[in-house]
Amino acid sequence: MTTAQNDEVREIHAEAAPQRFARGWHCIGLSRDFNDGKPHSLNAFGTKLVVFADSSGEIKILDAYCRHMGGDLSRGTVKGDSIACPFHDWRWGGNGKCTGIPYARRVPPLARTRAWHVLDQDGLLFVYNDPEGNPPPAEVAPPRIPGALADDWTDWKGFKQTIVHTNVRELIDNNVDMAHFFYVHGSFPTFFRNVFEGHVAAQYMNGVAREDVRPPAKPGEPRALGNSSVAAYYGPAFMIDELTYHYEGFDSEAVLLNCHYPIDENTFVLTYGVIVKYSEHLAPAAAEKLADGMSSFINKGFEQDVEIWRNKTRIDNPLLCEQDGPVYQLRRWYEQFYVDVDDVKSDMTDRFEFELDTTRPVESWKQEVEENLARRAVAQG
Repeated sequence: MTTAQNDEVREIHAEAAPQRFARGWHCIGLSRDFNDGKPHSLNAFGTKLVVFADSSGEIKILDAYCRHMGGDLSRGTVKGDSIACPFHDWRWGGNGKCTGIPYARRVPPLARTRAWHVLDQDGLLFVYNDPEGNPPPAEVAPPRIPGALADDWTDWKGFKQTIVHTNVRELIDNNVDMAHFFYVHGSFPTFFRNVFEGHVAAQYMNGVAREDVRPPAKPGEPRALGNSSVAAYYGPAFMIDELTYHYEGFDSEAVLLNCHYPIDENTFVLTYGVIVKYSEHLAPAAAEKLADGMSSFINKGFEQDVEIWRNKTRIDNPLLCEQDGPVYQLRRWYEQFYVDVDDVKSDMTDRFEFELDTTRPVESWKQEVEENLARRAVAQG
């Protein structure tokens, strides 16, 4: 290699974020928040939607702008099984058809607006986006969440939605980014593996608590030793993270929900929450308290991510080292949701497995933790 090649500067390449939105199911929140007899406004997929429940409690989603004169249906009124426009009282049913115009003799035959596919499952509300307008295939439906709505689990804790001003790919990249867990979140990965297949991208991770950054356990609280995690994206926007937290003397099962939907190509809504299983070691009151603590910890973790995203730049050609994860392979998997179904290639969906060799990172991180603890001991006298 010549000196000129050695001195060549690596430039960052970045195209504009795609204006097309991912094909797939997107969770927009808790079902109960939309089932109150009122219309709800939802800015998503570069437009505005209206969400409302009909007289039987079934939730419907339509384009928000009335096809008559452009009135905002989300500012209207639910009347029976229809949403009534506040401008001229045109009524629109959950299937998108105009059900009535009080001042007109008949409804125009073309009076139809877009009705979106909706899924109400596990207390969560999903909407399906497809730029081609196809219905959702059964095989891409979100899986049921272990413990959701079960009597021996807590309710969703710390359920929060945050607007993030960047493209959603920044969030997806975390699925393969082992090192950032140590430097951003104060955890200590000891095992890290990714498996991509079909519409699912999974991350398997084991970790131990990082002694030099975690606060001491409060009196009466169990001391966390580490955790095991299976976090999988089912489609482009819905992740279920099945967690086992290891404490002194027992383990605790939890499920972290991590999902999002785009507002536009450079803004998305991040949604997360956690549920914890009751056990012989965790009576309901103790499990509820532990879940509250977990939700605070998880909220802090996402805030740390958001701070990184707020100040970084988009990069299409990341410069990787041997101990980085399969970023390019993950992005190739993710691309399947941004092309027409007929253009999905086998290398986007074929099974791909990659396990990081954690030997070098663990050695380095152990040394850093030990040095930080030694400096702390000296400082404390």
